[in-house]
Amino acid sequence: MTYVISQPCVDLKDRACVDECPVDCIYEGKRMLYIHPDECVDCGACEPVCPVEAIFYEDDTPEEWKGYYDANVQFFDDLGSPGGAAKMGEIDKDHPMIAALPPQNQDS
Repeated sequence: MTYVISQPCVDLKDRACVDECPVDCIYEGKRMLYIHPDECVDCGACEPVCPVEAIFYEDDTPEEWKGYYDANVQFFDDLGSPGGAAKMGEIDKDHPMIAALPPQNQDS
């Protein structure tokens, strides 16, 4: 089990979750952040600090965003387990589902 970042993060990338994560497992893609399923220790520190409520425990992900679990997992298919997001910086890609989304309106 792991935490999942979903649609509200697309084109926002607030990064409060990155600052809160004790194991540095939240990686930055071009349009959203991704939680590495093998590096996440399920502490939950990221969830309450997300200003747009985009982070869910895997089993609690709303039905409309269930596909984001696969997007988070598959984002790392060719990256493997880098062992820390800080040393990677922004990764110049997104999962194809995310890349195909229209620009997200981030009005507050």
